[in-house]
Amino acid sequence: VQLQAFGGGLVQAGGSLRLSCAVSGRTFSTDAMGWFRQAPGKERELVASITWSDGRLYYADSVKSRFTISKDNAKNTGYLQMNSLKPEDTAVYYCAVDRTIPIGTAWDYWGQGTLVTVSS
Repeated sequence: VQLQAFGGGLVQAGGSLRLSCAVSGRTFSTDAMGWFRQAPGKERELVASITWSDGRLYYADSVKSRFTISKDNAKNTGYLQMNSLKPEDTAVYYCAVDRTIPIGTAWDYWGQGTLVTVSS
């Protein structure tokens, strides 16, 4: 399974970005996608997850009502729409997939990170 994440960039506070994560390879072996972020000096944290089969959602409290995770099964692509961005959202964002939603960061497959920088 290979993942390619893209869509990061520099945005002003209050702005929006949409991250995409294209999944290829043995996609039938995965049913969950998560978006993580890691800011300098901080641990990697899960910000949102979705299951492909039934669309179950999870959001970290810090991003609820601002971020939306979604999927396009036909394209094997997941998205993270980020609105009302804040400087504290600045981080490297990673997508990950697994057969089910693991505990913590123990996901099987990871994409390369994409940097999101929010200026104040």
